[in-house]
Amino acid sequence: MSDLFKNAVQSIVLGLEDYQTNEPNRALSAVRNLYAGVLLLGKEVLVRQVPNANADVLLAARVKPIPDGSGGITFVPDRNQTVDFDALGRRLKDFGVDIDLKHMKRLKEIRNDVEHRSTDQPPQALREHVAAVFSTIVQLFRHIGEEPGKVLGKSWHVILQVRDIYEAEAKACQNTVKAIKWEKSLIDELNLRCPKCDSNLVEQLDTTNIDPMSMRCSCRACATELDPEDVIEATLNDHFDIEIYIAAKDGGEEPLGMCPECGREAYLWGSEDDGCAVCGAILGNCAFCDEPLSPWTVSGDDETWCSYCYYKIHKDD
Repeated sequence: MSDLFKNAVQSIVLGLEDYQTNEPNRALSAVRNLYAGVLLLGKEVLVRQVPNANADVLLAARVKPIPDGSGGITFVPDRNQTVDFDALGRRLKDFGVDIDLKHMKRLKEIRNDVEHRSTDQPPQALREHVAAVFSTIVQLFRHIGEEPGKVLGKSWHVILQVRDIYEAEAKACQNTVKAIKWEKSLIDELNLRCPKCDSNLVEQLDTTNIDPMSMRCSCRACATELDPEDVIEATLNDHFDIEIYIAAKDGGEEPLGMCPECGREAYLWGSEDDGCAVCGAILGNCAFCDEPLSPWTVSGDDETWCSYCYYKIHKDD
C-alpha cells in the first residue's frame, strides 16, 4: 500500500468514525476528513492509471520544463502544490476516468465554509451530504480494483448502513410527489432539492395534490416549509450543476436559463423538453429571423423577437 493510498484510507476511516458518532461538532470533522480522503483517493486513481510515470509530476498543480542535459527537456513540479479538486476532476476526465464528482463538489463547498467562516447547514443536512459522497468513494475504490470492504474494515459497514437508511428516507420523500403532474417530465426523474440546506429529503405534505404550484413542501433535514418555485429552481440547478460550472468556465451554452415569463431560473434549453419547468412557458422562433429563441437571445422588450433583430429594427426609433 503506497503512502498516498494509506493516507487516503486513514482520512476516510476517520471521517466515517466522525460521521458515526452522530454528534453535531463531529459532523464538521467528518466533512473535513472525508473531503481530504476522497481527494487523496482520486490522486491515487491517477497514479495507478500510469504506474511508470513520475507521480510528483503527475500530481503537481504546475510543472516547468528544464534541460535534461542531453539536448532535450524534462518536466519537474513547479513548487510543492498538488492538484486541487477542480484540476483533479479535469485530469481524471483527461485520463478517461468516469467518476461522478457532483456530491464531492458540494462537500468541497461546505468544507470551504467550515474552514473560512462557518456553515449554516443543520447537522442532519451535513450528514446527508457526507452520506451522498459515499457513492463516489465506492466508485474510486472499484476503479482501482480495491475492495472497500477489505480496505476500510469495520468502517465499510457504516457506508452500507447509512446508504440503506438514506435511500429509505429519499424513497419515502419521492413517494409523496408521485401524483404531481409536472410541467416538464425531467422533474419527475429527479429528487427534489431544498433551496435552504441542499438536502434531497424534500416531501410534499399533501400526497394527493397533483398541481406542482400548489405543493406544500417541507424539508426533513432542516424542517423548513418551502415554496414550490424555489424547490424546482434548486432541483434543476443541482441537477445541472456540473454543466453550468463547465459552461461558465470553458464557454458554451448552459442547459438552464432564466424564464422571461416568470423570472425563475427554470427554463430548460437544448433538449426535447425545452421550456420553463415552473410556468410552462415555451419560447418559439424569432418573428423576424425565425431563429429559435432562448433565454439568452430573447428580447427583453418583445418576447417574440430575438434581441439582435429587435435592436436592428428599433435602433433608429
